[in-house]
Amino acid sequence: MPDNETRCLREEREKLEHIMLRPCATFADRSKGRDFPEEECDIRTCFQRDRDRILHSKPFRRLKHKTQVFLDPEGDHYRTRLTHTLEVAQISRTIARALRLNEDLTEAIALGHDLGHTPFGHAGERALNEVSPYGFFHNHQSVRVVEVLAKDGKGLNLTKEVRDGIQNHRSRTMPYTLEGKIVRISDKIAYVNHDIDDALRAGIIKEADIPSEYTEVLGNTVSDRIDTMVTDVIFASMDIEDIKMSERVEKAMLGMRSFLYDAVYSNPKAKSQEKQAENLVKFLYEYYNDHINEMPEEYVNIIKQGEFQEIVVCDYIAGMSDDYAVEKIKELFIPARWDVY
Repeated sequence: MPDNETRCLREEREKLEHIMLRPCATFADRSKGRDFPEEECDIRTCFQRDRDRILHSKPFRRLKHKTQVFLDPEGDHYRTRLTHTLEVAQISRTIARALRLNEDLTEAIALGHDLGHTPFGHAGERALNEVSPYGFFHNHQSVRVVEVLAKDGKGLNLTKEVRDGIQNHRSRTMPYTLEGKIVRISDKIAYVNHDIDDALRAGIIKEADIPSEYTEVLGNTVSDRIDTMVTDVIFASMDIEDIKMSERVEKAMLGMRSFLYDAVYSNPKAKSQEKQAENLVKFLYEYYNDHINEMPEEYVNIIKQGEFQEIVVCDYIAGMSDDYAVEKIKELFIPARWDVY
């Protein structure tokens, strides 16, 4: 056996992929590569390195203080953008492993797919999309995070396969890898079921409110429904070079999503503070467009390098956690209390 100085574990892993994975999988040693070539790691494949870079990045850590559905919920058990991301990664890995596709690539895409989300969930995204002349969509912003903003403006230099999966996890176009398609469908499985779980916990809906035409197909509990959907994807995709659900389960899932929009996403009890959140984001956008030099230096430097300031202001705001955005509003717009002593 070669000694540690000459043995390349990465190459052994790459060879093992060709034995274990299906021919339609995405193989690490056939990656389309990075924008900026790097020396390969002796231990990890390119997709494993991408996963680790995302996991150790500051934008990933900030997800723990970003809204998933409920703004400032009372209780420790409601999802945040971080827990949603981890749940998508778990579902994605289960499907990828069962289908003998590249689990490392799948996990990297899943961990990075929501890095560009704004504070206050989709309310923040809507606000920036309304005020920015260039529009704002979190999947595009997630790619911008890993290409430009992370690592103090250096970007993470991820492989093309990972960036494609992040970009196309929600858009009219599809990822070109099966692994990217797994994350795309796993994202839907996660938020449909876990948003219902949070709505049940909040008392916004009851299990009996969910139409029986969907529960008869998917199951009567959150865990049963996740199991049904995941199992269905695996068996519907097992003998084809695509990722899909059976028509019956997909119809029930889409019906469940429509129920969510009507009963939860449009429910005043769940969304009572969204307008305030949108206004807060818009205030920040207007302020920093008028006071560019009050943003951190790394963002000011991006403007000096030729980027449109409206885009960079969105970069700065989108990177904020919910709490940080609120503190900035207090700092900028609310006078400090006079010291009466």
